[in-house]
Amino acid sequence: MKKIFIILFFFISLNNIGQDEKVIKDIFEAGFTESKAYSWLDYLSNEIGGRLSGSYEAQLAVEWSKKELDKLNFDKVWLQPVMVPRWVRGPKEFALIETEPGITFNVPVAALGGSVATPSVGIKSNVIEVKSIDELKLLGKEKIDGKIVFFNRPMDPKFITTFTAYGTAVDQRALGALEASKYGAIGVIVRSMTLRNDDFPHTGGLTYGALPISKRIPAAAISTNGADKLSSLLKIKPDLKFLLRQQCKQLPDAQSYNVIAEKKGTMYPDEVILVGGHLDSWDIGDGSHDDGAGVVHSMDLINLFSKIDYKPKRTIRVVLFMNEENGLRGSLKYKEIADKEGVNHIFAIESDAGGFRPLGFSFTCNDSNFLRILEWKKLFAPYFINVFIKGGSGADISNLRTDYNVLSGLRPNSQRYFDYHHTEIDTFDAINKRELEMGSSAVASLIYLFDKYGLND
Repeated sequence: MKKIFIILFFFISLNNIGQDEKVIKDIFEAGFTESKAYSWLDYLSNEIGGRLSGSYEAQLAVEWSKKELDKLNFDKVWLQPVMVPRWVRGPKEFALIETEPGITFNVPVAALGGSVATPSVGIKSNVIEVKSIDELKLLGKEKIDGKIVFFNRPMDPKFITTFTAYGTAVDQRALGALEASKYGAIGVIVRSMTLRNDDFPHTGGLTYGALPISKRIPAAAISTNGADKLSSLLKIKPDLKFLLRQQCKQLPDAQSYNVIAEKKGTMYPDEVILVGGHLDSWDIGDGSHDDGAGVVHSMDLINLFSKIDYKPKRTIRVVLFMNEENGLRGSLKYKEIADKEGVNHIFAIESDAGGFRPLGFSFTCNDSNFLRILEWKKLFAPYFINVFIKGGSGADISNLRTDYNVLSGLRPNSQRYFDYHHTEIDTFDAINKRELEMGSSAVASLIYLFDKYGLND
């Protein structure tokens, strides 16, 4: 009798694998022939453009995405109100290096998100170059007071995962102005967060913490070529001057929205699977990779399920979060309301790593669930999307973690992501249609598996 049960289990397992292979094959075929991701992203990027939270463009994106989701086979689509910060860049920033009176070199800069403005004529001073925040403490107020601090630590190139390299350098962008102000600096210039040498400054958020407005100093990113030039000139002419002019401003918080769509499950409606990306983007590009790709990956899910006539057993929620880039207000509001309503998120996946060819997924979960997930790698092997790693999901869904659920992040090839990240060249022409569609299909395939099998008890 025991042998009969073992044989029966074996054949049931084989049958499930065969069914899963077929469904995933159908999803990818639908993704390559009937995905809406590319046309949606074309509109979001080229007709709406950069979408800073609180901006007119962000509101257009909210209205457009709700209208498109209303056309799909959801049971309910709604807007979730959230107050968001509203920072305005103003006219294009200007910077130059002056080695001698009348001898100057223009360099590309971009104000960091949330930075205060310079005076209308700009700030002009000597520069002190540092490699880390800790170096400020060693130099002290005597050597920093009245100067512009130049943070020039590159992303560490030895890491194969460029997001890890990003993590080795981004603290100077986020905290540089706050820390330099403690030693009397009048401004901060930060080397752009990229491994490429180019002339495109990379913006991104900073924090002043609880620093009073009167003590906040302006901060800007400088392109990598500009940073190398400034560093070289400082070695020859340490008393050179740097001029920075930017006219950004912080306005009162603005009303905005998360956009949410829901399809009730046919068997387990109280178990929720969430897929999401963030609607907002920085303003100097159109945010196609960060995170227009994640938005359309998420929107495409029910479209692809409909094309293969798959009816989810568990409730599917698409959440397009607002204000990931400079505050995570949308994520915080979603979590607050979900907790009040007792929403049971068994699985959540975020796409916020660009529209490049997907390589696999990262997972934050317990060992039991991860061991079961590893069994699915073979289903993704025919598509070369079978890199499954433990640890990591996404900024907007990270607060949904429980002891039993699973959080995941789509992991595309990251080698070129930071060429575009937070720059003026993060635009639709940097998107490959087929790679974008593969991302939609990969996300839908993983959600299909979690929808079919649920969590590992």
